[in-house]
Parts: sequence; C-alpha cells; structure tokens
Amino acid sequence: MGAHLARRYISETDTEPDPVKKYEFDPQLGFDERKEREMLASQQQMNLAQLPLEQRDYCAHHLLKLMKCKRDNWPNFLACKHERHDWDYCEHQDYVMRMKEYERERRLQLRKKRVEGQAEAA
Repeated sequence: MGAHLARRYISETDTEPDPVKKYEFDPQLGFDERKEREMLASQQQMNLAQLPLEQRDYCAHHLLKLMKCKRDNWPNFLACKHERHDWDYCEHQDYVMRMKEYERERRLQLRKKRVEGQAEAA
C-alpha cells in the first residue's frame, strides 16, 4: 500500500483520490446493474450499541457473534475459532472491496485527465 503514498504526494497528486473524502464519480458509472452495499437485515436488527463506533461496519454481525461466543465459552478461547474465522474473512472481503473502489476511482480520474488533455490538444 506504500505505492499510493508516492503517487499521492509526489508523482500523480492531481489524479490520486483522497481516501478520506467521498468519491467524485457516480458508483453506477460503467455498470448496468450494480447493487449498493448494505448491512444485513439481521445486522440492522441487532443491538449495535454494545460496539464502539469504529467497529460498526459491514462485519459487525460477525463480531457480535464472536464476542458472544467468547463470553459464553470464557476459559476455553479455542471454542470460537469458527466465529473468529468468519469475522476475519468478512473484514478481509471488506478491505478488498474498498481497495477495488479506490483503484476504480483512481483509474477514472486518470481517464478524465487524459480525455481533458486530448480535448485541449485538438
């Protein structure tokens, strides 16, 4: 992930997306039918107030199951391997999705810059 730092601050400062800000392009651009990412219905019904704000994400339902398992099987921490695996896998998939969205935004900004350069040259 260090390569983006060099692009962000040295070489491609105008086309590198800011990860803190909302994306500039429409999420539906280039897709016929793209579903918006949503939390699961069971996740919306769960009481997420027991989680800190930084842990309330698309994988919160797995984290709640893991925390409940740890509470119920207190001394035996190995009893919750399956819940831990589910939560880790969900977090990994979320990370991969965010990196894909970031890369898509970067490529769309490069394309926009290239098209504007061609229009000015013509």
